[in-house]
Amino acid sequence: AMVRYSAERGIHPMICTNGGLWTDDNMKGLAGDGLSSVIMSIDAHDVAKHEANRGLPDVCRKIKKANEFFKTVGIQCTASITASRLIEDYAKLPDFLRTLGFESCTFSYPLTNLASSYLSFSDSGLVNFNNTELLALFENIKRMKHNSGYPVVNPTESLDEMQRHLRGEKEQFSCLGGHKYFYLDWHLDLYRCHAWDKPMCKVYEWDNSKLIRDGCTKCMIDCYRDPSVLQHVAINASDAWHALKKGDLGTAAMKVLDSKNVTSLKAVWEDRKWIGKV
Repeated sequence: AMVRYSAERGIHPMICTNGGLWTDDNMKGLAGDGLSSVIMSIDAHDVAKHEANRGLPDVCRKIKKANEFFKTVGIQCTASITASRLIEDYAKLPDFLRTLGFESCTFSYPLTNLASSYLSFSDSGLVNFNNTELLALFENIKRMKHNSGYPVVNPTESLDEMQRHLRGEKEQFSCLGGHKYFYLDWHLDLYRCHAWDKPMCKVYEWDNSKLIRDGCTKCMIDCYRDPSVLQHVAINASDAWHALKKGDLGTAAMKVLDSKNVTSLKAVWEDRKWIGKV
């Protein structure tokens, strides 16, 4: 019902799942209701390790079957890979993903704590890395992305940005959490992102006065930081247009001439095939 309700209102609904509950009926039903895309979790480049970590025997078969079905109805499926110690060799991931029917993947960066009600984090040794290890982890992802040719949705510039974050260097792209991206929990509390400890308001109290643009670079949550790179040029274009309408030529020129616009455009071009199907 939620998928149908969203699709009827022009929203592109996406489902993120471990794949354990897929059935022929619910896949057909979701496709008929207007599902736009699917993200499925993958933890390792080995069936036994993935299923043991998830506690879901036979889930890889269900994932493969789901990929086969959704491909026939034109719904894009992407593997979401938690960057953890279960991945011993990033070079082995592309072939494993292909055997499951995935044509693209995205990496979820390790999260060991979150201040909001969102629970997708762990202090497990599988994801608890020191900064040196994390820098190497991001380098491994970049190497896989460029050497294998397998489509990795995380923009290269975003991976570079996370390395700057870890080194304590000045970051180039402020986060759009609280401006263009939000987290709505099951209490209908609206947060600027998963990492924030206090909600902005109840969803029913929302208006544009609640928007936040404070240049935050607090976290390494991929679903906020990656699109912040991709959408930087679009945000600048919008800001320039609004500045022009107010007669503020200086601000408009500054937004148009921002050198990071080129970097953002490169990231969009890099991800163009995936973006066009979401």
